[in-house]
Amino acid sequence: MIGDVEILGAWAAGWAVSRAVPEPVEEPDGHRLDVGLPGHRVRYLLRSPSTVAARARTVASPGTWLKTCGSRPAVLAGLTAEWKAGETEYLMTFEGAVPAAVAPPGYAVAVTGSAPAWDVAVSFDGAPAARGRVAVASGVAVFDKIETEPDHRRRGLGRVVMHQLSAVAGAETSALLATEAGRGLYVSLGWRVAAEVVPAHVPEGAA
Repeated sequence: MIGDVEILGAWAAGWAVSRAVPEPVEEPDGHRLDVGLPGHRVRYLLRSPSTVAARARTVASPGTWLKTCGSRPAVLAGLTAEWKAGETEYLMTFEGAVPAAVAPPGYAVAVTGSAPAWDVAVSFDGAPAARGRVAVASGVAVFDKIETEPDHRRRGLGRVVMHQLSAVAGAETSALLATEAGRGLYVSLGWRVAAEVVPAHVPEGAA
């Protein structure tokens, strides 16, 4: 098992593999990801709210994101007017293999890809029902893009996707960044919250 501060870097490395962007750059207060997409040019992952104020003043370019581990009030206190805060997320970790789960009758499961990244897709009558991706970096499996279509929710498909991703990755330690909506599923599977993460960004077109 690795520490919570280190898991932030491990998650960043795996996310970069999953999204096919350059590997993270180590910063004094965390990590930088040069994403290079409209509205998401660069992302800073900060280990604590203590450097939010300095970052908020010096990197407030449109398309810049900050994701900070720590309490929401402490993070918001450091932001300047340009920044728009999003809903709190959760950096989560898991040790071992995600519990087994079987797709309900009528659903088909497909695994594609090869090291270091794989995709799992669940379909029903040929139509997409659920999906997810996992990327392995430095021995840590990072789960990404976990989603279930609205018409197929509450049928255990999220558990199926998580199990299949864990099985194909074969890593002892796993990490993901969860929304509030997804946190309940992961907790029920045995994942633990390593840190709250507060996102904020400067929208494109901001002054």
